[in-house]
Amino acid sequence: MKKWLWLFLLFVYTGFSAQIKDVVKWTYQLNKVSDSEYEAVLTANMESGWHIYSKDLPPDSGIPTEMKVTSKDIQTIGGFREAGKKIEEFSEAFGAQIVYYSNSAKFIQKFKLKDPKKAAKVVAEITFQTCNDRVCLAPNTLEFEKEVAATGEAKAEEKEEVKAQDTMPETTTITETGTTADVEVKMPASTDGIRVNSLDFRKPLVDCGTEQVKEDSGNGLVFVLGFLGGLIALLTPCVFPMIPLTVSFFTKGAANKAKGKRNAIIYGLFILLIFVALSIPFYILDGISGNIFNDISTNIWLNLFFFAIFLFFALSFFGYYEITLPNWIANKSAKAEEAGGIIGIFFMALTLVIVSFSCTGPILGSLLGGVASSAKNIPVLLTFALGGFGLAWAIVFGLLALFPQALQSLPKSGGWMNTVKVVLGFIEVALALKFLSKADLVSKTFLLKREIFIGLWILVTIGLVLYLFGKIRFPHDDKNPKISVTRKILGVLGIGFIIYLIPGLLPSEKPRLATLSGILPPMNVSLYKSEKDGILGLKPEHDYFKAIELAKKEGKPVLIDFTGYGCENCRKMEEFVWSEADILPIIQNEVILASVYVDDKEELPADQQTSIDMGNGQKKKIKTIGDKWSMFQQVNFNNNSQPHYVLVTPDQKVINAPVSGYMPKEEFKKFLECGINYYKKNK
Repeated sequence: MKKWLWLFLLFVYTGFSAQIKDVVKWTYQLNKVSDSEYEAVLTANMESGWHIYSKDLPPDSGIPTEMKVTSKDIQTIGGFREAGKKIEEFSEAFGAQIVYYSNSAKFIQKFKLKDPKKAAKVVAEITFQTCNDRVCLAPNTLEFEKEVAATGEAKAEEKEEVKAQDTMPETTTITETGTTADVEVKMPASTDGIRVNSLDFRKPLVDCGTEQVKEDSGNGLVFVLGFLGGLIALLTPCVFPMIPLTVSFFTKGAANKAKGKRNAIIYGLFILLIFVALSIPFYILDGISGNIFNDISTNIWLNLFFFAIFLFFALSFFGYYEITLPNWIANKSAKAEEAGGIIGIFFMALTLVIVSFSCTGPILGSLLGGVASSAKNIPVLLTFALGGFGLAWAIVFGLLALFPQALQSLPKSGGWMNTVKVVLGFIEVALALKFLSKADLVSKTFLLKREIFIGLWILVTIGLVLYLFGKIRFPHDDKNPKISVTRKILGVLGIGFIIYLIPGLLPSEKPRLATLSGILPPMNVSLYKSEKDGILGLKPEHDYFKAIELAKKEGKPVLIDFTGYGCENCRKMEEFVWSEADILPIIQNEVILASVYVDDKEELPADQQTSIDMGNGQKKKIKTIGDKWSMFQQVNFNNNSQPHYVLVTPDQKVINAPVSGYMPKEEFKKFLECGINYYKKNK
């Protein structure tokens, strides 16, 4: 949800709890192509909301899928290929376009038999990583084996299975969302060297810490943001003068006051209905092409278009021109008001929406553009946003009709309304830079560095402050404007915001301006390069058992951090939670940090490599360091998502309930303090 929240400088963090997930089901077939040529086909069927990365994933992002087909009796032909519905999406954390498959995918390797008259055992190995919107599961390597008969034919049941399932289209592009489902996996019986019997996460030493909740849809928050946008629009010169005129029309022009108040309330409801109806076309677009909103979020040219549109809106607010709908639309709507009754009231509401477009258009455009850039549940979010916007208008007109005496307390129309428009213009310029930054990141030009972005925001804010103090004027401003107390207060707040931004221009090992984390370019898109090793100056152990030995010497608990080089949420936790002033000292001084990477590709010594029978013809290879820690996490904690945090004593007992996924600072701090305080009291 976070991408549209930057419009109002808000960012919501939610937690996520998980068990071991077996969200991908694999089938293996051998498909005969000719007398001596075959295709080894691995088919992945994923649960809703989960995806597997493509082999074409950009470097330094997630873990690309790799397929290997081996046998002493075959020779592979070319590299393996993919078939399925490919999804492309921009990742803020990786600063790159990621490519993955959702629902189902096939990985196909063509090979030929060295001797068609000789039977051949064909082994297929697949290495993959599965993720959803909240967590990534540990990279997994599975091995499958089937035999081609001596006659050169695949076994009957294999051939039949291929015919039944090999109907997936070649690569296309779509956008999908889904929900998370947890499925417990039956673990292998033999896990020598991996299982630690004392690590019983189901029976922690103390029942305290934090209870995580599932992610909220965000509909309520976007509704509130739309409501605030509607209130702001009411203060603009196109709308505010209409309020007393419209309310007076209903309360004084009707045959009796009760009927007038009823008509005014109906008028407000029609305004709400009209704004909500603006979201209907987006449901139609979503039905035609589910990828359209993802394109808005990731397409370079569309982001540049939004950048230009926001600047266009800003210049309109500055007063250089007016954005209006064609006059014939307003004229026809106004003429329809003569119908009277309910129909006439409806067209009065429609006329208000149309004639106020020069002020409300840029606000609505900003709201729609920001929500659409989230590329998730767009039609529903727009309905809530526009519903909030329209409700603000309906409430104001309705309440003033019920209590017309309140009209006397409203401020008189004047130059302050133009001030509202100009301030909104500066905000539009600042928000336009976000779309320019997105285009820069997607294109991988990386020209708009984090510090340059901050510098431009400082310049925009300086312009706003100068305007508020009357040092610069725009076309519709008074020649000798009176600087009100409100303008002075806003000007001082602007100066404070500039002071807040300035540290972001300076090099720092710790992330700054965390409040703007959803707006600024990623930390790695910077003018500076940090030469210090470790995360935030930390130097964790990368072997759990070495961390335990160190914990015994220092008398501290161990914080196991199951992480990954390609784990987006792990980077978010490190940058925005670990870096907090009341979190970092705890990790530095109170625990032994064991960051074990479940996607570490370094191979284990030959005598430590093994293969575990997972049943159903699947074998889990323990070949790399990442394989080892991935299986360690699954066997001991029934979990395979990252990030995953566990506090254990030096004698390897789980202190309190482990936590998973990205979470707010307060929840992570509660988890740490609970376990550490218990350990200190009972060691």
